[in-house]
Amino acid sequence: MAGKVTMQQIADHLGVSKYAVSKALSGKPGVSPDTRTKIVNTATQLGYFTNKGAAGMSRKTDLTEGSAASPETVIVLVPKVRYQTRDSVYWGRIIDGITSELERRGTGMIIMTDQFKDSFASLINPGGVLGIIGVGFISSQLLLEIRTLGIPLVLIDHEDPLIPSDSLFMNNVECIRRVTNYLIGFGHRRLQFVGNIQFSKSFADRYHGYRSMLEEYGICSEQQEELLSLSGSNRSEMTESLEMILGGMKELPTAFVCANDSIAICVMTVLGRLQVAVPERCSVTGFDDIEDAALSTPALSTIHVFKEALGRRAVETLMRRAEQADSPHEKIMLAGDFIIRNSTAYAEKVE
Repeated sequence: MAGKVTMQQIADHLGVSKYAVSKALSGKPGVSPDTRTKIVNTATQLGYFTNKGAAGMSRKTDLTEGSAASPETVIVLVPKVRYQTRDSVYWGRIIDGITSELERRGTGMIIMTDQFKDSFASLINPGGVLGIIGVGFISSQLLLEIRTLGIPLVLIDHEDPLIPSDSLFMNNVECIRRVTNYLIGFGHRRLQFVGNIQFSKSFADRYHGYRSMLEEYGICSEQQEELLSLSGSNRSEMTESLEMILGGMKELPTAFVCANDSIAICVMTVLGRLQVAVPERCSVTGFDDIEDAALSTPALSTIHVFKEALGRRAVETLMRRAEQADSPHEKIMLAGDFIIRNSTAYAEKVE
């Protein structure tokens, strides 16, 4: 569609009101989730977001009286989710990296959750905010509202296919391929992936990396589907779920490739209760290298995530976006290190 795409054109295309389009694209309530999705999809296809450009995204306007932030302030948006807080051994280190880099640059920071009674726009003065860094999952509705405000945005460990933005991830696929390749090299042929692949894009990417390496070796995965939808919001709940799944398996694998360290620690706990020795009878790997990984018994082999580096790089990316509003969006992937500890060994020989 040539020229600037308008809300009215989107409304006409879908047969809805311009008012509904305005509500959906600004992230405000008043339209059903299905209608919102259709409107955002159509707006993306027609080039609405591209044509909107980055107007206002590089401005550094003075604050009005009573505003909550200074012109050199970055908002760090952290979803109000259990364990996704500054105290988290994973997310907290990422936020530490953001904090240290902003302090080095003399830039202020405000941490906000995504639980607002009012709209996000009513809480801030967009002209006084240098940019926003989203840590973890941010809802599409809130991302739409931020997009409408024209504030530079960078996401860590999340991306929305309908709302373009700069994003940073670990190179989840390649990291887990390295782990899987290592286990196969140690004779493991019966492996299982553990982690809810609907939980996050990172978990899904790790599973895809794991599967791709099995396919390269011609190994049939025989994946236990229940392990891909593992329930539980803490270790106690995950351990309970795993006890039911593993206890009901006719034959345990020789290796578990886990989506993160907390899941891996839960797997080792359950294996201990089942009197299955780790790593003699079963190897276990994690991902993230949280502090508990080195302290577990046995110490957990895992991918070391450079958490503070993710935070620092997010700040660098945000500053670039603020200065070069029209530059192409970037998806940055950081490499990780495979830390081999005592939870992995050669596969037990089967007579």
